[in-house]
Amino acid sequence: MSFPDRIVRTIELRHEPQRVWTALTTADGLAAWFGDKADIDLRVGGVAHLHWEKEGMSAALDIKVVDPPHRFAYTWGIMGLPDDDPRRTFVEFVLEPTDTGTRLTVTESGFAQVPPDVYESAYHGNTDGWRSELDELVAYLDGLAA
Repeated sequence: MSFPDRIVRTIELRHEPQRVWTALTTADGLAAWFGDKADIDLRVGGVAHLHWEKEGMSAALDIKVVDPPHRFAYTWGIMGLPDDDPRRTFVEFVLEPTDTGTRLTVTESGFAQVPPDVYESAYHGNTDGWRSELDELVAYLDGLAA
């Protein structure tokens, strides 16, 4: 049986690409919408660390692409696999300027490598997670604009 390999979400933001870029690639920005605490070494080969206090979770993001303010990408571990498992998904943020702000497309790929017993929770958990997190990004950016 074949499983979907990727999650794709596109949203329209009423903020210029530089403002969206800052929310995606700074410790303060990430901590405001994508975790409770964050630090980031923003360079290819750098690492960002996110921590969600309420859930008692953390994640290390291995940065693969830094092309301001157009493209940012990283790999991270797959929920349900051990922390030392080498399999990771690739997350890419693509920012496109529009007449009214920025079109942001988030793609997470690599779910085809996930074992069947973990796939359902990993894929659907991240699908729901991106929906929720991108709503938080919108709220954060709109709050900045107020």
